[in-house]
Amino acid sequence: MTKLTINRRRWLQGAAALAAPAIVPFKVFGADAPSEKTTIAFIGVGNNGSNYLGPFLQDDRVRVVAVCDVNKEGPGYWDGSIRGREPARRRVNDFYGGEGCDGYEDFRDVLARKDIDCVYIAVPDHWHAPIAIAAARAKKDIYCQKPLSLTIHEGRRMVEEVTQAGVVWQTGSQQRSDSNFRIVCELVRNGRIGKLHTVRCGLPGGIPDYGKTADQTDPVPVPDGFNYDRWLGPAPEAYYCPARVGVNFRWNYDYSGGQVTDWGGHHPDIAQWGMGTELTGPIAIKKPKAKFAEHPVYNTAVDYHFECVYENGVTLIISNKERGGVTFEGENGTLWANRGQHDADPKSLLDDPIPENGIHLYKSDDHVKNFVDCVFSRQPTVAPIEVAHRSITLAHLGNIAMRTGRELTWDPVKEQIVGDSGANDMLDRPHRAPWTV
Repeated sequence: MTKLTINRRRWLQGAAALAAPAIVPFKVFGADAPSEKTTIAFIGVGNNGSNYLGPFLQDDRVRVVAVCDVNKEGPGYWDGSIRGREPARRRVNDFYGGEGCDGYEDFRDVLARKDIDCVYIAVPDHWHAPIAIAAARAKKDIYCQKPLSLTIHEGRRMVEEVTQAGVVWQTGSQQRSDSNFRIVCELVRNGRIGKLHTVRCGLPGGIPDYGKTADQTDPVPVPDGFNYDRWLGPAPEAYYCPARVGVNFRWNYDYSGGQVTDWGGHHPDIAQWGMGTELTGPIAIKKPKAKFAEHPVYNTAVDYHFECVYENGVTLIISNKERGGVTFEGENGTLWANRGQHDADPKSLLDDPIPENGIHLYKSDDHVKNFVDCVFSRQPTVAPIEVAHRSITLAHLGNIAMRTGRELTWDPVKEQIVGDSGANDMLDRPHRAPWTV
């Protein structure tokens, strides 16, 4: 059949006249879809989801057709801002100049829609696995925010389901689309600093009050329009208070892992990229130490240090006391990268480009664009799920070591803690029914 090219505006006008749907998902007809767009729904439009609506709205290849959140509209997000599914729905409809975006409270209603190609998942960490697995089974392409999972077991289950479904996956570890990190990792991988011996990841500490709710810890009635039981989902039952939800959820171990996991999908991910250990992991976690939050609701580490030891002898240090970013130390010098910048000692390490026959890493300069490109091309993204799982495993192992106060021996093939049944039991957590993984 000869490919039929139709002016999009003319087609939409004709479709409106015939009362036909304005958007036909590209998966229905491939490149011959009259709209030539992929449709996407946002599951979670509080803090991150609201922030990332913009880049997707600006991409002419994408149509946002639905938003989903258990909160209809309310405060508790970045700097106390008001967010939720209704503000997000209004924003999308205002952008398109119509009423084509629907709002949902239950993510299952979104996944049941056959006209949705992709989902963007930006919910608290304890919800990542149940929603991502359901989305993969529904054959939706997925952009899911970091950290990938709440536990190592959940991460492995997510990898299995996404791989089996054959859907496109992008992890929100957007530093892989920052050229500063890629350049430094390429230099390390090409031996520019000689034999690598130490990598240092400096992450933030503390429990910042992003949502301006940290002092609101007393039990209060659940606000109208907020499905708190659904927000808890697989997590243990707990009384409602504003400090627990919103953007500050990450400081409670039932829902996240504090700064260790919040940043564990960033700098440790880059460390693994530069080390060439993206598909494996360390063999031991050494020297764990931490100070934990003293707060009625928050209980994650505010100061922390642990060291990941690899089979080849390289040590990766993860701490809030290290220089921010990722520092690679080798026998011939040091390379460092952080967001928007990189440096070397000596400076001459940066002088010569990587030769054509050298190691060249995946190049992406725009994380959202890379995902959309891969939705159409069906090629792997810059931050695939197996890589994300291996990266966040470092953070999860660090938290287990610090919470038990014990060094760990890790089998990266079997993904088991060796010789410590108590620590090994912490590779997963109980899930409140019916949200089992």
